[in-house]
Amino acid sequence: MTISTTIDPAEFRKVLGSYPTGVCVITALDGEKPAGMVVGSFTSVSLDPPLVGFFPDKSSSSWPLIEAHGHFAVNVMGSDQQDVCRSVSAKGAEKFVGVDYVVSDHNLPVIAGSIATIECKLYSVTEAGDHWFVLGEVLRMETTSEDAPMLFHRGRYGSFAEGA
Repeated sequence: MTISTTIDPAEFRKVLGSYPTGVCVITALDGEKPAGMVVGSFTSVSLDPPLVGFFPDKSSSSWPLIEAHGHFAVNVMGSDQQDVCRSVSAKGAEKFVGVDYVVSDHNLPVIAGSIATIECKLYSVTEAGDHWFVLGEVLRMETTSEDAPMLFHRGRYGSFAEGA
């Protein structure tokens, strides 16, 4: 027996927006220039092999550029990097104007000030409704700061505060 349920998209976003997520910028090179996108869906997936994942929207103009590179970096944003997120999430070719980054040994843009960086080889891409489920095999990773992470909750950026 199949039960049909209609879920209102606005209610879906509202309810799931109650769940806070970390904020990452996924980067790769498009020729000589950086390509990137902000995601709140990053997660660890497997220890053996070491895999991580995220879910880009199928309508993303940045994801095809990253996918074509075959490798990507996950830059975990610190709570003080809202300006980076706003720049990278903007439409157009000027996403990285004013964003400080270096190109790693794996030929990936690593954003300065990120609290951690995870460099990956594209492992798989699976259709998941109106998104893609992207898995990356970890090639290199490092924690560069003990600063507070940036969080996204109910449509706003914020930070982590320890309880008393």
